[in-house]
Amino acid sequence: MRAMSSAVDLKAIKVFVLDVDGVLTDGTLLAFNSGEQVRAFHIRDGYAVRHALRQGYRVAVISGREEEGVRKRLESLDVRDIYLGVDDKMKIFNNYLNSYHLETTSIAYMGDDMPDLEVMRRCAVAACPADAAADVLAISNYVAQLPGGRGAVRELIEAVMKAQGTW
Repeated sequence: MRAMSSAVDLKAIKVFVLDVDGVLTDGTLLAFNSGEQVRAFHIRDGYAVRHALRQGYRVAVISGREEEGVRKRLESLDVRDIYLGVDDKMKIFNNYLNSYHLETTSIAYMGDDMPDLEVMRRCAVAACPADAAADVLAISNYVAQLPGGRGAVRELIEAVMKAQGTW
């Protein structure tokens, strides 16, 4: 970890909320002549997401882009709280909190760019990949050593679960 405040309590985390582009992927978007747009996901991030779910943690994904391939990948990992094509991440986040009666003190949010800032500021753990935008790095109390789409999500989930003895 490059930067982690001593005030961060990983033992309180029960929920992971993740962005897609730049977090679960490296931010690369391949655009084919057919119009199809493809992203690459890291297999270790996927393992960690599924493992966390099987251990009773919640995982939600909030992304500004709506892509069926992304939805299918997340569903294959057993993620059920998938919010794609979102213009207002804070609104969706608040609805998610209310739906499950969650407290922000139990949430780690990993984002990488400006649309994530408002939600990150509300969570107990504001996490980001090593290659996040400068404004995100500045407010994060957990900065992964790895970049987005290259194991940063796994790093966060593993750190939380190890702190709680559930890894």
